[in-house]
Amino acid sequence: MKLLSDIIYKAGIEEVIGATHVAVEGICFDSRKVHKLSLFVAVKGVNSDGHAFITKAIEDGAVAIICSTIPVTLDSDVTYIRVKDTSYALGIIASNYYDNPSSKLKLVGVTGTNGKTTTVTLLYHLFKFLGYKTGLISTVKNYIDTTEYVATHTTPDAVQLNELLAKMVDSGVSYCFMEVSSHSVVQHRITGLQFAGAGFSNITHDHLDYHGTFDNYLAAKKGFFDQLHSDAFAIVNKDDRHFAVMMQNTKATKKTCSINQQADFKAKIVENHFAGLQLQLDGTEVWTKLIGSFNAYNILMVYAIAISLKQDRTNVLTAISSLNPVDGRFQFIRSSNGITGIVDYAHTPDALINVLKTIHDIRTGNENIIVVVGCGGDRDAAKRPVMAEIACKMGNKVILTSDNPRSENADEIINQMMKGVDAVAKKKVLCITDRRQAIKTACALANSNDIILIAGKGHEKYQEINGVKHPFDDMHELSEQLQTEKI
Repeated sequence: MKLLSDIIYKAGIEEVIGATHVAVEGICFDSRKVHKLSLFVAVKGVNSDGHAFITKAIEDGAVAIICSTIPVTLDSDVTYIRVKDTSYALGIIASNYYDNPSSKLKLVGVTGTNGKTTTVTLLYHLFKFLGYKTGLISTVKNYIDTTEYVATHTTPDAVQLNELLAKMVDSGVSYCFMEVSSHSVVQHRITGLQFAGAGFSNITHDHLDYHGTFDNYLAAKKGFFDQLHSDAFAIVNKDDRHFAVMMQNTKATKKTCSINQQADFKAKIVENHFAGLQLQLDGTEVWTKLIGSFNAYNILMVYAIAISLKQDRTNVLTAISSLNPVDGRFQFIRSSNGITGIVDYAHTPDALINVLKTIHDIRTGNENIIVVVGCGGDRDAAKRPVMAEIACKMGNKVILTSDNPRSENADEIINQMMKGVDAVAKKKVLCITDRRQAIKTACALANSNDIILIAGKGHEKYQEINGVKHPFDDMHELSEQLQTEKI
């Protein structure tokens, strides 16, 4: 039980109607989760406005309401608190309610279009290797030390996030590594959190369906760095042309990492093939099980963050050599006759380029590259023709298929992708809406030593169609087809 007066501290209060010396036994912004003695925060979301559910929240037991507009009809037993931005207030209140757990461990966030999941997951395993109780908040999985929790968003909402961090503190977790999405910054899911450090991987075309423009998207990413405290560190990938913008207004200690130029943390690719990567990190060679130049950047960021957290350099390099690839990130298998099947989460143009470039870099030159790719529904439509164009330029054969069509028509999404395919490239393209059939066809087309890339869904174990999540696993489908078709 908490006192309302304690948990609304620093929430940007503009008006209070009623008593603040009120006992509160929970906070929520979903009226369906309200119970007796709840504090209900009326948040204006993308699809609904919590202000429309204030009456229902009170009927279900809410004793206090946070809102940006005071209702016309008031309940004398309820406290109403008006704030300018209820999303911002929710972040502050959630942190206060759970006793500001982010200040009781070392919380490090990683943002960027690509590489977030791999970087934070590798950091989680690295610090486990170093002997620490460690937390992970990612697109794929959330962990409190060795206990797994379901991940529903790249960054959980403010209440879930602080509850998770509080459980980590109670479990003795020393370090937590989390993905920070652009949505979470704009929606104030991370407001109120105290970060020990932050990393920026890169920024490319993505999420313009939500942010509207690239400048807005960049501003959202930058917003994370802007709110870092002076005792935190901020590490940017200097090889991304937007790195200086990210650093403009941060109060944190600024550090850079790079493969192509001088930086505080420097990497060099010595060898790059299917067996792994041989890197130089600040002049010392280390072997890793990960593959591709994009993973060299991920490993470099992991190294830079670990050193910035004052870990022993020799121990960090030893740990890096033990790290395994992350599920759905350049995850590959081989059939008995040498066909290589790769599953990768590449769902942006830049990510697709990176994966295909890696394949080109490590192949011998005679193999055909068969690309199976789709685009998600209810998401940024502008990238659809670009994704198809990239697949055609860098692949020998291309199958356009469904990804997660969600509420959209999968065939229409593929038609939009086809706008990026010129007359010459059409000869190498097949359109197969059914993803399972598309993967089966790719395996049937492959000859010995060919390479099949299944792009877009990576770690996901479902396909979302018309609001229903159907079980579907790209790696399972690929493994099954290569075994039955080729072995």
